[in-house]
Amino acid sequence: MAYCASASFMLVLLLQLSSCSEALPGGHPVNPTCPPEWPPAAATSSDYGQPSCQPPAPHIPVAVFPYDVDPVQFALNLEYTEAEFFLHAAYGVGLDEIAPKLALGGPPPVGARKANLDQVTWRIVAEFGLQEVGHIRAIQRTVGGIPRPLIDLSAHNFARIMDEAFGYHLNPPFDPYINSLNFLLASYVVPYLGLNGYVGTNPIIDGYETKKLLAGLLGVEAQQDAVFRGLLFERLGEVVPPYGNITVAEFTDRVSALRNRLGRCGVKDEGLTVPRELGAEGAICTNVLSADRDSLSYARTPAELLRILYRTGDEHMPGGFYPEGANGRIARSFLGK
Repeated sequence: MAYCASASFMLVLLLQLSSCSEALPGGHPVNPTCPPEWPPAAATSSDYGQPSCQPPAPHIPVAVFPYDVDPVQFALNLEYTEAEFFLHAAYGVGLDEIAPKLALGGPPPVGARKANLDQVTWRIVAEFGLQEVGHIRAIQRTVGGIPRPLIDLSAHNFARIMDEAFGYHLNPPFDPYINSLNFLLASYVVPYLGLNGYVGTNPIIDGYETKKLLAGLLGVEAQQDAVFRGLLFERLGEVVPPYGNITVAEFTDRVSALRNRLGRCGVKDEGLTVPRELGAEGAICTNVLSADRDSLSYARTPAELLRILYRTGDEHMPGGFYPEGANGRIARSFLGK
């Protein structure tokens, strides 16, 4: 029965995705002005002969080194988290309905639900959720997979994160699913960490297929984070109701400061504004993109990421987004497993 329901959902989803005039799950209409399907690229005559579209041969002709596998598989923890968060927010369902085989038997997330989003935010989140499905599939295809961990995406978990960021209980408790602004603020919490992780992983892998995979993943993760930061920057001075005079800028500053404290490896996180000396070339306090003094992305190790995602400041003590711990050899090694 569950298989039939899943198959039926996928059929409906595919039909709706293929027709830009239909509504996607959740009753959100797709832009009816979607362009028509592009025709296949036709070869054109040229005085220079047939163009080459193949990349140069790799200097090291090994697709995947054995030591590439664990750090790239570790990234699946974050990819699963983002996929479930975005898919549930947009469609009210997650991997178990959209791509059940990719979960590899892992438990469904806790507390994820459909968010009350405006049309623009919904379309962005829906796209990002479907992109994460592709990321999971690409990682599993290249280095193999790990089961989806138990992920806590409940409003209560996000409320605890925001309470810790501010140092007191927000009243009412923060709920990421209640409106678009709250969801954007909640989205500020996780995708940036995926970016940090990929930057940190790059120097320790060598296979040409794994490096190609990581570059593609990092490119899209960075774009997703930039979209969220850009949308929030447009509302920089806007007060977040019903929290008195707390602005969007202060929320991002507090979340970034919390991640720095939990990571315990210095400043690798910045809100949407910074003191001028920390801005690009020490000349501007605008901080749409978080970067170091040379405007390069910050790197974080798996241990740093787990300290933040567990919300314990200790990679050996699960909690936060992963109540039972993250999966994969690296994460389980910190738990003595």
